[in-house]
Amino acid sequence: MPDPLEFCSLTELRRRTSMKWRTHDADVLPLWVAEADVAAPPGVVEAVTRVVAAGDTGYPAGDAYARALAAFAADRWDWDGLDTDRARLVPDVMQGIVEVLRTVLPAGAAVAVTPPVYPPFFTFLRHAGWEPVAAPLTSDGRLDPEALQRVFRLRRVRAFLLCSPHNPTGTVHTAEELATVAGLARSTDVTVVADEIHAPLVDPGSPFTPWLSVPGAETGFSLMSASKGWNLAGLKAAVAIGGPEAPLDRLPAEMLEVGASHVAVHAHVAALETDRRWLDRFVAAVARNRELLAELLSVHLPPVRYRPAPATFLAWLDCRELGLGPDPAATFLERGRVALNAGEPFGTGGAGHVRLNLATGPDVIGEAVHRMAVALR
Repeated sequence: MPDPLEFCSLTELRRRTSMKWRTHDADVLPLWVAEADVAAPPGVVEAVTRVVAAGDTGYPAGDAYARALAAFAADRWDWDGLDTDRARLVPDVMQGIVEVLRTVLPAGAAVAVTPPVYPPFFTFLRHAGWEPVAAPLTSDGRLDPEALQRVFRLRRVRAFLLCSPHNPTGTVHTAEELATVAGLARSTDVTVVADEIHAPLVDPGSPFTPWLSVPGAETGFSLMSASKGWNLAGLKAAVAIGGPEAPLDRLPAEMLEVGASHVAVHAHVAALETDRRWLDRFVAAVARNRELLAELLSVHLPPVRYRPAPATFLAWLDCRELGLGPDPAATFLERGRVALNAGEPFGTGGAGHVRLNLATGPDVIGEAVHRMAVALR
């Protein structure tokens, strides 16, 4: 099986019609939104083709997704605690997060977040009428127990939206760190909702600990999906899982389940069941790209600080020493024709940073770093 990130040329990639390839001009290298430059996994292609050919394109039914996810979790994370009876199909992770939070939050409540973090955390929470309250990561990108305790003790904070593994830093929270969070949340009656969409994208040498496997996390929720691991963002579906003490029965199950795509469910199940070897090759290719990026930056952009991390296909770059102000992404786009995510929307600690998408061919990464260096001349 070939490297998933070396399957086609830049010319072929530019024929794609998704957001990554249609937002910017044709001369821009798009290394921003979390889409991967890969061919669809073979099992996914077969499943979608079969379903569409059969006209099986109605509403979703059954628990196949939850069962496939439970088997994957047992195999990859040695976690056999995913109770399919406590799992519900949802349209996608962010919509699932909002609906889960509605089960535990009153209007006007506040939700703890750990910036720099995925920008939709802020926008979705505010749109739903809740206030995001920052408990920033430490300087080395880890969860800060003191900051979390301080925020959890605020009367208006009733939930914590955990990003695990963390986007944009790629940090994999340890079992010990998560146990500390669970203890703090229990002692302050804060409900933890974990976004674990990047969980399949963890290097084999770095154990991933599912939130609901942590002692003390029984009142919490997890949102999981095959979306990022197998590049299925355009085939929307996810699973919300409640701990044994979580109020799962308050979820508007029928509304959420109908909102998911039946075709997507077949694609995600195929990914989880038949495309695990493809995932392994994808994860390995991303790890090589991390090493390549670190090497290229050290040669061509030594002031840029980058700490390679063992999860996601995203790189968080500290560009503050370049003197480009709070939004270096604007300079790289205008003068280098490389599209990156600006750091400011990620919240506290994001100014002066950019997020770079590593899920592309190594030649594209090489060209991107070259252009970024040229932009500074």
